[in-house]
Amino acid sequence: MGDVVGTLEKLTPAGRKVLDVAAELFYRQGIHAVGVEAIASDAGVTKKTLYSCFGSKDRLVAAYLVERDRRWRRWLQDWVAEHASGPREQLLATFDALGAWMEREDFRGCGFVNALAEIPEPDHPGRSVVLEQKRWMRDYFERLASDAGVADPAGLAESALLLYEGATVVASTEFPWAVERARRAAAALLGA
Repeated sequence: MGDVVGTLEKLTPAGRKVLDVAAELFYRQGIHAVGVEAIASDAGVTKKTLYSCFGSKDRLVAAYLVERDRRWRRWLQDWVAEHASGPREQLLATFDALGAWMEREDFRGCGFVNALAEIPEPDHPGRSVVLEQKRWMRDYFERLASDAGVADPAGLAESALLLYEGATVVASTEFPWAVERARRAAAALLGA
């Protein structure tokens, strides 16, 4: 993943345009449905430029996921810090943040779960990004649970992650109440 981060830090304006276009297309249409020709065309660059910036479509996918993860972490932590004061409230506010994210985005499910469904190969560079993102979420929940004085912060974190991921998947269908129900279940786990 480090080499992908290095790529992101050295992006040219053309590389940035390619990544922005790819991110939009991958999320809206799916990774396998979008070819490098379409990305290059929509970005107004040649395929040679795309490959010069990213090396391969797989590395472009990984870059898209790293960037999406960075954006999500920053947004989630900022939103929680702004809307909740104590650790218990912060843990529950993560669900509120998810609901707010879904309202502000043209939500089509979790970009990481969607990508994982399309990346079965264990050595694909994007797969490790997705798995790291889910580990980070679990660790974030565990940190908040620990700060809240929960007796088993790791166990609560795992349950919160299950609720969070389940709500994300269910809400992407036709059940807009999923996040609120998951929040209520998390509150019950916290004893709040």
